[in-house]
Amino acid sequence: MSVGLAHYLVVAALLFTIGVFGIFVNRKNVIIILMCVELMLLAVNINFVAFAAHMTVAPGADPLAGQVFALFVLTVAAAEAAVGLAILVVYFRNRGTIAVEDIDLMKG
Repeated sequence: MSVGLAHYLVVAALLFTIGVFGIFVNRKNVIIILMCVELMLLAVNINFVAFAAHMTVAPGADPLAGQVFALFVLTVAAAEAAVGLAILVVYFRNRGTIAVEDIDLMKG
């Protein structure tokens, strides 16, 4: 039994579903919401790499396209995590809590 494209897509779909489910279930903790977003981005990366590996059998397909997109997604995810956690640290220092219900009290 070999691992095919469908297996990777099922794993990615499960990870994405867990991420969406985690966002809807836990709306109180911002850090868990950020972790769920990262999980969803990881599922997208699995899809990109799986399709890139699958497209290598097609004539004229670029085998690195999906991997380059996955690298860009990882870069954006790392930047999102760094900026998001920095904002949370500053917000926690000012307010003393990172509850999602209190974030709407911020005024620009």
